[in-house]
Amino acid sequence: MLLDPIKVGAMTLKNRTIMAPLTRCRAGLEHQPNAMMAEYYSQRASAGLLITECTMVMENTSAFGTEPGIYSEKQIEGWKLTTDAVHKAGGKIFMQIWHAGRAAHPDLNNGAETVSASAIAIDGEIHTPNGMVPNATPRALRDDEIPGIVEAFAQAAKNAIAAGFDGVEVHGANGYLIDQFLRESANQRSAPYGGSMENRARFLFEVLSAVTDAIGSERVGVRLSPLNSFNSMKDSDPVGLVTYLATRLDKMNLAYLHMMRSDFFGQQEADVMTAARENYQGILIANMGYNAEEAEQAIAEGKADTIAFGTGFLANPDLPERIAKGIEWNAPDQSTFYTPGPEGYTDYPTL
Repeated sequence: MLLDPIKVGAMTLKNRTIMAPLTRCRAGLEHQPNAMMAEYYSQRASAGLLITECTMVMENTSAFGTEPGIYSEKQIEGWKLTTDAVHKAGGKIFMQIWHAGRAAHPDLNNGAETVSASAIAIDGEIHTPNGMVPNATPRALRDDEIPGIVEAFAQAAKNAIAAGFDGVEVHGANGYLIDQFLRESANQRSAPYGGSMENRARFLFEVLSAVTDAIGSERVGVRLSPLNSFNSMKDSDPVGLVTYLATRLDKMNLAYLHMMRSDFFGQQEADVMTAARENYQGILIANMGYNAEEAEQAIAEGKADTIAFGTGFLANPDLPERIAKGIEWNAPDQSTFYTPGPEGYTDYPTL
């Protein structure tokens, strides 16, 4: 079943293997998509759907220094190299649109201040041009600033379509701005954007409403990570949060809901996939730690409709063929995940 076609939004995908979004830091200091990125994504076009790395919806919101953007005409033109190459290879591709919030740092953003739901910093340090420095304490966004960020997401979605993408994934995961509003550890503000689940989710649903109005709901997915403690995130009731979000998302006719089922660091555990499946009847993508056998089983049992593979696709451009033939997967080289250049990026061997 993993290699069977499936209808997702307005598209029919040739199989149910999804390439999960993975930050690769090959866009340079100008955040400009380029020919090397086009080669990387087109190499993996045998996936049912490719989802790009997190892509900045506004300038001066960088968390990595060399991730791509989609807020300028030059970036739109640069991304056309990727979409043209992927489509020529027979693939489908969504752009993950993103605001880093408190995960950004002034040293990476021309001194621009860092913002979040509340004035709470991420624990630990961040790599910047000035070396490892403490994460910045963000300024809490004013309520009247939020509509401007919502509009930036909508414009980014329009820009992505102009660049040739088949749709966008709104990044609501991994401790970035939308997730910072969703979960209690980063959101200690009062109403209308803090307190109850409904208030904490208000920003997410304002973004989704604006993006779906801009490009159509069938071209929009959303990614959530209710358990992931990455970027100092935690919530007291992750299953309750998923239940609430999935119930509301189910009414939006989105292309898909993309759920990360676990925590990078193993600090938080719960069954969030069952809560998602029971309350969301649309296309459900499951992600984190699946091998081919478990992926097949999850689809066969109706626990998910498709499975997203991260490092599996990173190291195996021809992953669907390897799954079909039962051939061993290449091992990913973590030392080259974020380094510049083609090594560990476009040079993984295929069958």
